[in-house]
Amino acid sequence: MPRPSRRSRTLRRVFKKVTKGVKLVYKKRKPKPSHCSNCGAVLKGIPRERPYKMMNMPKSRKRPERMFGGILCSKCSRREIIKRVRK
Repeated sequence: MPRPSRRSRTLRRVFKKVTKGVKLVYKKRKPKPSHCSNCGAVLKGIPRERPYKMMNMPKSRKRPERMFGGILCSKCSRREIIKRVRK
């Protein structure tokens, strides 16, 4: 039986191949993908990584380099830019 700290489902169970079969390894789960603040669609171009990996990534790989990048999806950002230009 695993030790009490490993019994919760906060840790992901991964079966690693070794020479004599498989070995059970516990890893932390990845965070949920980021979503558009307007329509709720999953944002493309934003990696789904843990904070310690995101910290070491360059800024250009964390989010798209356009207006509303990392906040709105491409459809909503296009609508927002058109709406602001028309004002």
